[in-house]
Amino acid sequence: MRYYFAPLEGITGYIFRNTYQEHFGAIDAYFSPFLGPNRDGGLRSGEINDILPQNNSRIHLVPQILTNDAAAFGTVADRLCEYGYEEVNLNLGCPSGTVVAKKKGAGLLAEMERLERFLDEIFSQCSIRISIKTRIGKDSPEEFPALLELFNRYPVSELIVHPRVQTDFYRNQPNWEAFACAVNGANMPVCYNGDLFTTEDIYRFAARFPTVETVMLGRGLLSNPGLAAQAEGHAPTDKKHLYGFHDALLERYQEVLSGQRNVLFKMKELWVYLSCLFEHPEKYAKKIRKAQTLAAYRKAVDELFAEQELRNESSFAG
Repeated sequence: MRYYFAPLEGITGYIFRNTYQEHFGAIDAYFSPFLGPNRDGGLRSGEINDILPQNNSRIHLVPQILTNDAAAFGTVADRLCEYGYEEVNLNLGCPSGTVVAKKKGAGLLAEMERLERFLDEIFSQCSIRISIKTRIGKDSPEEFPALLELFNRYPVSELIVHPRVQTDFYRNQPNWEAFACAVNGANMPVCYNGDLFTTEDIYRFAARFPTVETVMLGRGLLSNPGLAAQAEGHAPTDKKHLYGFHDALLERYQEVLSGQRNVLFKMKELWVYLSCLFEHPEKYAKKIRKAQTLAAYRKAVDELFAEQELRNESSFAG
């Protein structure tokens, strides 16, 4: 099986990606948190810094673009070509209300004529490979056959399917019947994304879809950073391994970010997921959330590692 690391805004930036790869590996490609160009195709300085080749030299990164403006998409794609990238990913899956209201991300799925014009333009103008990450519709899975037929008209390098509709957000079960339609009807390679939190989940998926070679993991990897390696037969993550990863990540954030507050913000976001690795994390997670200094944060984390054991992965909920 091949494994992709899904982008999670605010967490999976280049510092996290490089540190994760050094400590856990097993990831074939990382996808950047989406780049949101303005009308002229301009990017914010933080977005540019995150996808600079020198900041991603040890990993295979696929930059992701979120826009409904074909000209802006083309400008960013050209810039990424100059950086040496050979593929970009179009985000048609983001369910955020503010994104959808602007007819971007999963919001564009409900605008079939507009989506078709957009795809016509980007595929006719861009020389770079374009993959697509999509949901199966905005409001109903019944929208997906028409979307798949539309995607099949273009040289999409890969279709990454999260089989929920936009209005599901991350509720309800992923619709494997809809995903089966993609497996059976897509003209391009298909990758699965959605609710793979344990090795059992991955093996169950592989048994159901034996021809699918790639899965994208997101919350599952944040909840259990060793998941992909473990699915390939490596030993489960132990506390020493996890502690080393945590400390390296904390140190690098301190080197790059300005001020304790920014470092704490980054680390606290990660603990929303990471705390579920431990048997009884509640009181420690509360201390981590309330920490206002790095010293207080460090003390809470040290206590958690010293006093709690890691859970069996079958109890992970993501």
